[in-house]
Amino acid sequence: MRPAPLARLAGRPWLLTFALVALVWLVAGLTLRGFGSWGHLRYLLELSAVIGIAAAGQTLVVIAGGIDLSVGAVITVSAILLPLLSPAADPTGFLGLALTLALATGIGCLNGAGAAYLRVPPIIMTLAMATFLQGLLIIVAGGSAVSVGNPAVIWLGSARPFGLPAGVILWALVSLAVLLVIHRAPFGARLMAIGANPLASRLSGLGVERASLRLYAASGFCSGLAGILVLGMNRQGYAGIGEPYLLTSIAAVVLGGTSILGGRGTYAGTIPGAILLVTTSALITVVNASPGWRAIMFGSLILALLLISGREARR
Repeated sequence: MRPAPLARLAGRPWLLTFALVALVWLVAGLTLRGFGSWGHLRYLLELSAVIGIAAAGQTLVVIAGGIDLSVGAVITVSAILLPLLSPAADPTGFLGLALTLALATGIGCLNGAGAAYLRVPPIIMTLAMATFLQGLLIIVAGGSAVSVGNPAVIWLGSARPFGLPAGVILWALVSLAVLLVIHRAPFGARLMAIGANPLASRLSGLGVERASLRLYAASGFCSGLAGILVLGMNRQGYAGIGEPYLLTSIAAVVLGGTSILGGRGTYAGTIPGAILLVTTSALITVVNASPGWRAIMFGSLILALLLISGREARR
C-alpha cells in the first residue's frame, strides 16, 4: 500500500512541481557559483513574473477546455501601443495603463465572442486574432521600437518595495486573485464543469457562452498586464517582444498539473511551472550551452504534452 505522503503528492501534481523547483535551485546553488545568491534568485522571480501573469489567464482558459494562442500578440500590442496611448497631460501615467488594459481586455472579449457565440474553435479564433494583431502592429509601428516615458510603467519595471521587485508583488496579487476565483468562488466550480463536459454544462444551464467570454477577457487582461510589465523591464517595446511568452505560458500551465484537455487543474501549479521554465533557461545560459538547447527543450516539452494529452483522451 502506498504511503500517505506519496499518495498526496501523486494526487497533487503542483506539489511535485514545487519540489522540483526547490531541488533544481538547491543543486544549482551548490554547484554553480553565484546561482543561489539572493540577487540572482530575485532576478529569476522577476523574469518568472511576466510568464506567471500571462499564464494566469491561460490557466483559466485551459481549465475550461480552451486555449489562447493570442497571448504573445496581446503582450506585444500592449508594449508597443502603451507609449502611444499615454497622454502627456497625465503626469501619473495611470490613464495610459487603463487604456492599454482596456484594449487588451477588449481583444480577449473578441476572442471569447468568436469562440462562444460564433462557435469558432478557440485554437483557430485566437490564432487568427494573433495574426491580425501582428499585421496591425506592422502598419502602426512599422517595425520600429518605441521607448516608454510613462512614470507608472517605469516604476513597475524598476521599483523594489520591501526589497522585492514590483513585478513580483504584482504577480503575488494576481496569483491570490486567480486562486480565490478557482477555489473559493462559485465561478471556479463552473470552470471545472465546463472543461470536463461543456455539453452537459450547457444543458444544465451554466451559461457556457458568458463564462467563455469572461475567461478570454481575463486572459486578455492578464496578457496586457504582462505586456506592461515587460515594457517596464525593457524600457522599450518592439515587434515580437511577446512571442516568447506564448509557448511558455502554455508550458507553465501544463507543467503545474493542469490538464490540457480541461476540467482539472489549479493555478497553484502554474506558479512553480513558470519559475521552473525560467530557471531551466537560466541554467542553459550559465553553463554556456548552445541556444539551440532551449529550442530542443521546448520541443521535447511539446512532444511530451501531446503524448500526455493523447493518454488522457484514451482514458
